Amino acid sequence: MKKLVVSSGAGISAESGMMTYRDAGGLWDKYPVMQVASAEGFAADPSLIHQFYSNMRQKMQATVQPNAAHLGLVDLERDFDVHIITQNVDDLHERAGSSHVLHLHGELMKVRSMRHPERVYQLPCDQLTDKGLVTTVDTRDPYGDPVRPHIVFFGESVPEFEPAAQLVQQADILVVIGTSLVVYPAAALIQYAPSKAQIYYIDPNPASVPSRVHVIAKKATEGVAELAKLLREGQ
Repeated sequence: MKKLVVSSGAGISAESGMMTYRDAGGLWDKYPVMQVASAEGFAADPSLIHQFYSNMRQKMQATVQPNAAHLGLVDLERDFDVHIITQNVDDLHERAGSSHVLHLHGELMKVRSMRHPERVYQLPCDQLTDKGLVTTVDTRDPYGDPVRPHIVFFGESVPEFEPAAQLVQQADILVVIGTSLVVYPAAALIQYAPSKAQIYYIDPNPASVPSRVHVIAKKATEGVAELAKLLREGQ
């Protein structure tokens, strides 16, 4: 079975109603990036960071569902060994049913100990003093440690990049969906694809890519459907 590696960005979640960061009207228009998504911002005002991500969790759980693109990638598992590498912090790939998901930038529905970062907790969590989706500077884990969002802030390393690059190096087929290809290090993943690998890029406003890349200039829901047809016709 061929290994199909998918690198997904904000565009795949936008069709589910997740607000993107960089588009007009996105989160960066409402909150300065360094205030709510940087290590410096967290150090300066951790209460704001907790409130920001708590609000995102509540909105996501209340109003956001996986869309046809997420579900289409799950369906491809019938014919391919599918592995998802996502820049997104939402859990839409998991909720859709994808078997293998690697989060480059962390996970919105998790928090971790500030003293022992290997202690990661899935929300909601009975082990925390605040058991719901809302966390504050006063939230503590079972060991009495304060917690923080399990998010890779600007200014922090991306610990999952090396495992992601190794996945891409093993790909027979690489699919890039819904990303501007300007956010590093994630944008560099395409460079790790083997020379023999088929590469597809799905985005309604695609960036410039090498000629070997098959561009599908459509939004994610339409593009994944076209991708599935192309892949199955090519088998």
